[in-house]
Amino acid sequence: MSTWFISDLHLFPTRPQSIELLLQFLTYLEQQRPQGLYVLGDLFEYWVGDDVLEHPMGAGFVPVIEAFQRLAAQGVPIAFQHGNRDFLLGKHCAEQAGFTLLPEHYVVDLYGVPTLLMHGDSLCTEDRDYQRLRMQLRDPVWQQQFLALPLAQRIEQAQALRAESHTQMQAKAEAILDVTPTTVESVMQSHGVTQLIHGHTHCPAIHPFIVQGQCYQRIVLGDWYGDKGSFLKVSYQTVKLLNDYQSAY
Repeated sequence: MSTWFISDLHLFPTRPQSIELLLQFLTYLEQQRPQGLYVLGDLFEYWVGDDVLEHPMGAGFVPVIEAFQRLAAQGVPIAFQHGNRDFLLGKHCAEQAGFTLLPEHYVVDLYGVPTLLMHGDSLCTEDRDYQRLRMQLRDPVWQQQFLALPLAQRIEQAQALRAESHTQMQAKAEAILDVTPTTVESVMQSHGVTQLIHGHTHCPAIHPFIVQGQCYQRIVLGDWYGDKGSFLKVSYQTVKLLNDYQSAY
């Protein structure tokens, strides 16, 4: 048996190839019947409320929700952790997709290894401008006020924020956009784990490191840009981080 992890698909109607790739991936998992699938955030490019599924822009997402639901109906548990783009995905959408919503930090016993799951954006503490924005966007009062706006206005604001974020990222050094090592160490130690799995940075890799004689491991998931889907497959015997899910055949 195995457990699978994905993140940073950034699905959007203008990128239908990524949606089709995910549908193929979920069909494959239906056949494999894994022990579980974890989606660690940024499944969508942005999410402005569950009512987007009733909007023409969200029509392309309906097959995705239905495909997740079919997988869940096969008895495969699917857990979803919010990312920095889809933190407004709510209970209605989760119920339709068969998701269990996870908190921002979630510890799972992964085949005997205590493992912390995160999206990863909160680990980038050197990017202080982003962390201030993140604090605002995760404020329940701000979210309630935003979701009360007309859908068209929410979409407009999300698109403007997306464009501004892209511009700012172009001007920032890679070291600022990546995770802060001391923050990683502190978060892992505070949760009593030796393994961390996260996404967000789009830099897939397995990073072993040692702190005060203790061995740790940080696994970073890749994104789904282009024509290949990145995933992590973990079993009792193996840990596979690959950038093309078809290589799992």
